[in-house]
Amino acid sequence: MIPLPLPAFAGTGSTRIYLACGATDMRKGFDGLAVLVQQVLEKSPHSGALFAFRGKRGDLVKLLWYDGQGLCLFSKRMDRGRFIWPITKAGKVSLTAAQLSMLLEGIDWRRPERTAAPLLAG
Repeated sequence: MIPLPLPAFAGTGSTRIYLACGATDMRKGFDGLAVLVQQVLEKSPHSGALFAFRGKRGDLVKLLWYDGQGLCLFSKRMDRGRFIWPITKAGKVSLTAAQLSMLLEGIDWRRPERTAAPLLAG
């Protein structure tokens, strides 16, 4: 997993993280995504929560976050593969920081596979 680049929630686990379900127009910037947060997710973009959006092709994700002074916009494009994104009628899904980290690595965060536990000690 990669460390999240946002110092306010690195290791704290207190920041709320929301995914906007479905595809988002990736031409949108700060203002366009902030409007989506208000209208579609029904949250305040200045709440300190992290909001994630995925493009139609699934290889681009944008993260919108308010750090207390202004909005920050982070983006990541996958060279190979796609970001695993939920399909739900609710329009939004809440994640933990660990799930977001897996998502940003291209891992299926909904069903992470764990290694088998050893049968014997030693």
